[in-house]
Amino acid sequence: MVDENDLTVIRQRARIAGRWYVALALIAPIGLVYVPGKLIVTGDATATAENIRTSEALLRIGIFSELSHQALGIFLVLALYRLFKPVNEMLAKQLVILGALVSVPIMFLNVLNEIAAITVARGGDFLSVFNIPQLDALAYLFLRLHSRGITVASIFWGLWLFPFGMLVIRSGFIPRVLGVLLFIAGAAYLAAAFAILIVPRYGPLVGGIALPLEVAELPIVFWLAIWGARRRPTGPVAAA
Repeated sequence: MVDENDLTVIRQRARIAGRWYVALALIAPIGLVYVPGKLIVTGDATATAENIRTSEALLRIGIFSELSHQALGIFLVLALYRLFKPVNEMLAKQLVILGALVSVPIMFLNVLNEIAAITVARGGDFLSVFNIPQLDALAYLFLRLHSRGITVASIFWGLWLFPFGMLVIRSGFIPRVLGVLLFIAGAAYLAAAFAILIVPRYGPLVGGIALPLEVAELPIVFWLAIWGARRRPTGPVAAA
């Protein structure tokens, strides 16, 4: 049986989780940030629909990015569960539930909005009852709904960072400051989502403040991928 307290084993597991995390961090911005930024012209349905028609391949790359990074997210969460289960099994289960079981289905279903946008932008015989401006408006609507779907999913991207942060703080083999940074990033995700969905008037203001704080999630990515664990764990892990 593998000794859970063996630093080599823990470091190996942490680095595996870190590799999944790095892969997700590299792929996710393509579909979540880059592609929407290139296609959506805020308030202009005609220009947005024309972008979809002329850059359909780009939108499909965005779809591939979203599906891929969500699949990677499942493996990441499972790797983190394996790493942190000896620290606190209940918190590790919360990490799995909030980090994958809820947000991943939301994101997979949300891709249907992008597919719908492509369908109506291209038109077709079965859409002949709509004129071009109406089709453009529908394509724009579906892309905007897709953006709001990401906002809904980001609620859980924020929530999962709280049990994650607690596990980091309790682990003894990852600097506690990284757990605090996860709390900050989680609160930023939740604040931005709340503002956009509940008080949209303040959405741009809160989002502008929250965005740099969300970057506080990045240090744990590099720590896990490069160092993994710093010393033999003590406290809860040793007790386990």
